[in-house]
Amino acid sequence: MAPPFITVNSSDNRWVLSGWPDVVKWCRARNDQGIRVTIDILGESSRKEKEIQDSVKEYTEMVRMIALERLDAAVTIKVTSLGYLLDRQGCLTSVLEIGRAANDAKLGFEIDMEGRSLVDFSLMAARSCAENGLKLTIALQAYLKRTANDLEAMIESGIRIRLVKGAYVGDTSDFQEIQSRFVGLAKALSESGDEFALGTHDSQIISWAEAEMGRSKDKMELGMLKGLSDETKLDLAKKGWRVVEYVPFGPNATAYVQRRLEYLQKLKALGRSPAP
Repeated sequence: MAPPFITVNSSDNRWVLSGWPDVVKWCRARNDQGIRVTIDILGESSRKEKEIQDSVKEYTEMVRMIALERLDAAVTIKVTSLGYLLDRQGCLTSVLEIGRAANDAKLGFEIDMEGRSLVDFSLMAARSCAENGLKLTIALQAYLKRTANDLEAMIESGIRIRLVKGAYVGDTSDFQEIQSRFVGLAKALSESGDEFALGTHDSQIISWAEAEMGRSKDKMELGMLKGLSDETKLDLAKKGWRVVEYVPFGPNATAYVQRRLEYLQKLKALGRSPAP
């Protein structure tokens, strides 16, 4: 349940879009600004077979529509929306099905990260995709101590990484420690020579990346969420940086919106705010 100081309005289109027509319109506008989009169909903690089957159908149809509309967009999934809580083998089958559809359509495909109990399975699913010849991205969270090892393992498996701080519960909540970890992991990604993405709204990290990561400019993507840091997105894109915006849509938005509002409250308590 959300803390009492947070009012969750799951229809707030600052954070989410309601349906596919809105997504197409939004993507075209962002693409015209030089910003790529990663699309998520909202839905978490599915425990019913029909919900899971519907999610797979929605994702495969979305892949088809992205290609048809010629959008510069990728798709991202959460394993809990694809049946992890009901049938893990079935969930893996669904991940592979969506990954194959995205690869066949020459679209980016990403496995997003959730709580720490899901890390091992998410990494296993990513490896399984790679072993089946699929190109994909996996999100890794800087607030977990294990992430340095996971990063090395994913690089070794040829899996692209999107590094984020983390939006659930990590090993630490200390802002500066997480910030320091993030920078160290970003340096390791840069030194790997592989393509990677940094997902952050931290103005200090963004400024650091602009100043220190220029040698990786052709391999690095800077990612931000819909509803945050819009000025920064446009500024970076105009400067020639590769920028991607995470855009979720659908009616099951409450949990997602709650995490966004909690994030802003935590920053406010620290006397901080996201990049403009």
